[in-house]
Amino acid sequence: MSRFPSNDRLTSSLLNFVQLATTPCSLAEAEHYCRRLAQTHYENFTVVSRLFPRALHQHFCNVYAYCRWADDLADEPIAGTQPLALLDWWESHLNAAYAGEATHPVFVALRETIREFELPKQPFADLLVAFRRDQVQTRYETLADLLTYCEKSANPVGRIVLMLGRCATHLNLQRSDSICTGLQLANFWQDVRRDYERGRIYLPQEICRRYGWDETHFATGKCDPQFRDLLQPLVAQADAMLAAGRPLIRQVSADLRLPVQLFIGGGQAILAAIRRNRYDVWSRRPTVSRLTKLQLAATAYLQTIWRRG
Repeated sequence: MSRFPSNDRLTSSLLNFVQLATTPCSLAEAEHYCRRLAQTHYENFTVVSRLFPRALHQHFCNVYAYCRWADDLADEPIAGTQPLALLDWWESHLNAAYAGEATHPVFVALRETIREFELPKQPFADLLVAFRRDQVQTRYETLADLLTYCEKSANPVGRIVLMLGRCATHLNLQRSDSICTGLQLANFWQDVRRDYERGRIYLPQEICRRYGWDETHFATGKCDPQFRDLLQPLVAQADAMLAAGRPLIRQVSADLRLPVQLFIGGGQAILAAIRRNRYDVWSRRPTVSRLTKLQLAATAYLQTIWRRG
C-alpha cells in the first residue's frame, strides 16, 4: 500500500501537499504512486498506454505524473497560494531532481526515467513556461503568437516521447512538433465555446477583427457566416500540420508507429467533425464517435502491420 494520499485532487489540502514533498520514499513507492496517479486521473490512460511498448509503461506514468501535478498546481490554488508561486516550487523540485536530490515521489520516479534516457531538462521546463503563460495571458493577438504557446505547451510532450523511443533525430523532432501543434490547434478550434466560458480565447484577435468578430460576438455564442469564414482556414492549417508530420510514422521504431498514427488520425477526426458541423462549435461541441475511434485504431493497426511486412 502506498503511504501517499490518493484523493482525486492532487493538492486538496496543504497538509497532503507538504507530506508528498517531504516524506522520504523508495523508488518502488514512487513508481507505484505515479502508476496509480496516471490510472486514476486519466480514465483512458490504461487504453492509451497499451499502444506503447510495455517496457516504457512506467516511464510514461512518470512523465504523465509530472504533467498532471503541474497542471493541477496551475489550476487549483492551495490555501490562497498563487499558481505562479506553486509552479516555481514545482520547478525547484525539477532542478533538484537533475541535481540528484529528488524528494517528491514524482521526481524520485522521474529521476530514473531522466537517467535511463538521458532526458534534457528543457522539455520539462518548457511545459512550466506554458503553464505560467496561462496565468497571465488569455488572448493571443496573432497566430504566430499562439504558435509560440504551442511550442511550449504541446511540442515538449512529443519530444519526450521520441526520446523515450530513442528516435529523436532533428527531422523527427520537427515532424513531431508539427503533429503536436496541429493536434493542439484542433483541440482549440473544437473547444472555442468551452475556452471562452473559462475566460480564454485562443482564436487570434487579429483574425477575429478581420472577420468582424469581437467580444460581443463571443458573448452571444452563435455561429454565423463570418465565424465560419474565420474558422475554415484555421481548421485547414491544423489539418495541414498534422499531414506534414505523417512521415514520422515510418521513421519511429515499429512499436511507436501505431500511437503516432492514432494521434494524427485523432486530430484529423476532430477537424473532420468540425467540418461536418459546418464550423459551428457553439451550439454543440464537435466530437469523435466511439465507432470512429475504433475505426482509427483498427486502420492504424493494420497499416502498421503492412509496413512491417
